[in-house]
Amino acid sequence: MHIKFILPALTEAKSAYWRPIKYSLFPPLGLATLAAYCDRNDRIELQDEHVEELSTHDQPDIVVIQVYITNAFRAYALASHYRKKGCYVCLGGLHVSSLPEEAIPYADSLFIGPGEESFPRFLNDYKLGKAQKMYWSKNRTLDGVPPIRRDLIKRSLYLVPNSIVVTRGCPHHCSFCYKDAFFEGGKGFYTQRVDDALAEIDRLPGKHLYFLDDHLLGNRPFAEALFDGMQGMNRVFQGASTVEAILRGDLIERAAKAGMRSVFIGFETMNERNLLQSNKKQNVGKDYQRAIQRLHDLGIMINGSFVFGLDDDDVDVFKRTVDWAVQQALTTCTFHILTPYPGTKLFQDMDAAGRILHHQWDLYDTRQVVYQTKGLTAAQLKEGYDWAYREFYSWQNIMKASLQHEQVKHMAKHFFYTAGWKRFEGLWNFIIKTKGLNAMLPLLETILSEVRRKESPNTLQQPLYYPPLG
Repeated sequence: MHIKFILPALTEAKSAYWRPIKYSLFPPLGLATLAAYCDRNDRIELQDEHVEELSTHDQPDIVVIQVYITNAFRAYALASHYRKKGCYVCLGGLHVSSLPEEAIPYADSLFIGPGEESFPRFLNDYKLGKAQKMYWSKNRTLDGVPPIRRDLIKRSLYLVPNSIVVTRGCPHHCSFCYKDAFFEGGKGFYTQRVDDALAEIDRLPGKHLYFLDDHLLGNRPFAEALFDGMQGMNRVFQGASTVEAILRGDLIERAAKAGMRSVFIGFETMNERNLLQSNKKQNVGKDYQRAIQRLHDLGIMINGSFVFGLDDDDVDVFKRTVDWAVQQALTTCTFHILTPYPGTKLFQDMDAAGRILHHQWDLYDTRQVVYQTKGLTAAQLKEGYDWAYREFYSWQNIMKASLQHEQVKHMAKHFFYTAGWKRFEGLWNFIIKTKGLNAMLPLLETILSEVRRKESPNTLQQPLYYPPLG
């Protein structure tokens, strides 16, 4: 049997205005995970339109397409194309779970929620000739999940081929988060067995890992055992956490000792009313500056995430945020325009209030204003968002943020990492077009090597590390 897995390109990834490097970072790990359930005698293909041209002249028995909001229309077009050929088409992913009624005309089968349990059920039903129209995730567990089909991943096309996910979901429920609809109806946060996670890590070549988990530190017993087990594996890695988890106990120190060099943190806003509006309770009353200092003392670089356009924002929010991020020496920042994704509480509330402007999903990319704003006009929000990116990554502010560190070597690392990530687009594009992206990985691993500093009370006796680009 011939089974083809496809990740259609997000609309913004094909725009000349946006950055090809951003969409060449990680392979489609979710599809490679589902592929592991297929029979070894099956002919399996995996194509990612972000890094390669799709071949659509074929006629597989089954086509499985992963759907996000900004690739939804492209996914539907591909689904229609293959169904006309007589292929059996399956759709799944965040957007399908949020709006199954929209997706169902384009598919023979839909997958709602995580697919580790429902996809093998479908394969069995398909072979028996009784495949169902809808498959819901029932018993959510990562116990017994087969090894990911990494042989299907074209490693040379990605900067970070060693992506990994050892948990599912998140213990928190922010009102704007796209994941809540995906995990509705069952467990919203669960983990692999530690031994299985360590075995998957052990399979990966090289040193560098990127944990794509929404909250790597979200389950303390699991994270402690994972980090303890990683000691001695000679790995360097990036992941995501909350301010709350960084301030609590010694888990972040364990992560640093295991090789954490960079962390993604959703600060989102410094306005407590906005935090409460967003149900981001894990940030309320937390000392952002103390968390940042703790990370810097451990040598962990920070990619800060911020949302503009919350109801309590005003015209000064952009400058306040950028100035604060520079003063706090955040290595990189990811800015977003508030986006009410279907299936979220934010969307439900705004839809009920008549604030949703349209359903042009291609524009729901956190770069466009798709709702009726308060406090700011749509033009002010868009202009402020664009200004924040330009200003934070200006040469002046890259230098200013670098100089906030205590050591000259730390200053130099910050400067070159931040500049390299955002200021050399032509070079990145050339490397991507010449298919040399993966050749940069040894350089990344070298950059992430340990750098020691003199011990101080704030280091908690940990060595200083330098992480990668945020």
